[in-house]
Amino acid sequence: MTTPRTGALLIHGLGGTEFDMGSLHKVLARAGVETHGVTLPGHAGRPEDLLDVRVEDWMDVVTRRYRELCAQYEVVHVIGMCLGALLAVELCKRESHTRGALVSLSAPVFLDGWSTPWYRALRYLLYHVPGVPRRIRVEEEDPYGVKSELVRAFIKAGFARGDGFHYQWVPLACVRQVDRLRGMVKRGLERMRCPTLVMHAVEDELTSPRSARLLGARIPGASVVLLRDSYHMICVDHERERVMQNVLAFLGKDPGIVRVRRRAGEPRRERGEAAPVEADGLLAAAR
Repeated sequence: MTTPRTGALLIHGLGGTEFDMGSLHKVLARAGVETHGVTLPGHAGRPEDLLDVRVEDWMDVVTRRYRELCAQYEVVHVIGMCLGALLAVELCKRESHTRGALVSLSAPVFLDGWSTPWYRALRYLLYHVPGVPRRIRVEEEDPYGVKSELVRAFIKAGFARGDGFHYQWVPLACVRQVDRLRGMVKRGLERMRCPTLVMHAVEDELTSPRSARLLGARIPGASVVLLRDSYHMICVDHERERVMQNVLAFLGKDPGIVRVRRRAGEPRRERGEAAPVEADGLLAAAR
């Protein structure tokens, strides 16, 4: 029996690049899934490039890329991180996606994480003050979405060098577009029919697990995996191997191909033995 040609559309986060996905591109490729990234409008340049970008611009780009992949592959998976997860959900909803799976990673359906300030709701008033949304900068601050001190150090060094892997701030005008998208995503989730995996960190500083629970409750048959040793950027944090293993298992691939680090204090495993994973993770993903 011929194995269907399989592709995947990976969508990065707000202010980010494909580096938001960590090694997911490479791992999927080793599993026989041909990956395709997309650069969202306003990204890979300067933060100011986001000033005039609208949700519709992001949706146009991901929709066009999705349709191109559907013409090339029998199976197409859609995988998104952060803003990319919101776009992935909305894309699959609008396109009535059933050609493959949807994987939502740290989707900020609610902006209610532990690091968000108590006055965050005031932004809705500022949106209506002429000129203000274009002038206010929302800074990327410690912990940069990462619990791992080592990875956080690399991120800080990258910012200091001026590396273009992530913007250090985004304009409030752009956050307004994210809020518009969040409202769109919440509507009509019950219509979705694609296999869906939702992964989210319990300690996500940007968006609480309430986001994952809403998606899990309203998307028919969705599987939810909660991580307990990561912040928002789950593809590069402490549990990045577990994220990749769950994604592979959900897509029907061998999670054992993930190369697992041995952290301090962890017993040494035999060659080829997979890292231990919480039972609800892979079991739920493999449903």
